[in-house]
Amino acid sequence: MNIKLFEKRILFEDNHIIIINKEASEIVQGDKTGDKPLSEITKEYIKIKYKKPGNVFMGVVHRIDRPVSGAVIFAKTGKALSRLNELIKNNEINKSYWAVVAERPPQMKEKLVHFLRKNAKQNKSYPVRENDRDAKRAELNYELIGTSNDYFLLEIDLVTGRHHQVRAQLATINCRIKGDLKYGAPRSNKDASIHLHARKISFIHPVKKEKIEVVAPVPNDPLWKYFEENLSPLKKTTSNKKKPRKFNK
Repeated sequence: MNIKLFEKRILFEDNHIIIINKEASEIVQGDKTGDKPLSEITKEYIKIKYKKPGNVFMGVVHRIDRPVSGAVIFAKTGKALSRLNELIKNNEINKSYWAVVAERPPQMKEKLVHFLRKNAKQNKSYPVRENDRDAKRAELNYELIGTSNDYFLLEIDLVTGRHHQVRAQLATINCRIKGDLKYGAPRSNKDASIHLHARKISFIHPVKKEKIEVVAPVPNDPLWKYFEENLSPLKKTTSNKKKPRKFNK
C-alpha cells in the first residue's frame, strides 16, 4: 500500500472516525465479487500507519454504490460505530450529492417524494404506489447549480436513505445520471462510473459532540473538474443562488 497516496483521500480522521473519498471503482464492503473492499483497504492503512498488531476494527457506517464516488464514513471503535448507527437511524447525518444529468430538470429546485421498491434480483429500485407491498418512502431535495452546453449539475440533499434512491428518483423525472445505464442513460462512462458524487457530509461527532463537515473533491474526470473549477467558492460546497452558472462546454 502507498500510504502517502491513500492519505490524500482521507477527508477526516481522529481516534474514533475516519472518512474516505471513495473512488468510483471501489466497493465499500465485501460482496460476492470477491474484490477487496474499501473497508479492508482502510484497515490495512490503519495497521501499517500506526503499527497496529493483530486485527484492526473497522466498522462500516453506511455504503454508497460501486459506480458512485465520494465521502464514506468508517468507525474505528465499537463505541463510535454504535453511536454513528444511531445518528443514521435518527436521520442526523446530513448527506449532499452532486449529480450530472443530460436533461434539464423540470424545476430550478424541488422536493421529490416517491415510493420505491427494491428488486433484489435486478439490484434495482422502481417507483411504485404508496400502498404497494414493500414500498418505502423516498424523499430528496434537488437544486440546479450549474449548466453547460450538454449537461446540468444538480446538488441533492437526501432526506431518506433508500436503495439507489438518487438514481431511481432522478430517472423518474427523466433526469438520468450520466453513465447510469441501469437507470436508462444512453451510454456508459468508459471507466464504468456514473456521474454521482457524495459531495458533502455533516454531523455531530458522536463522542466529542463537535460538528464535523467534510467536502469530497470530485474524481479526476474532465467533466467533474470542469464543473468544480467553474463554480464560485461558495457554490463548490453548497448552493444559495437563484440562478445556475452557465459554462460553455
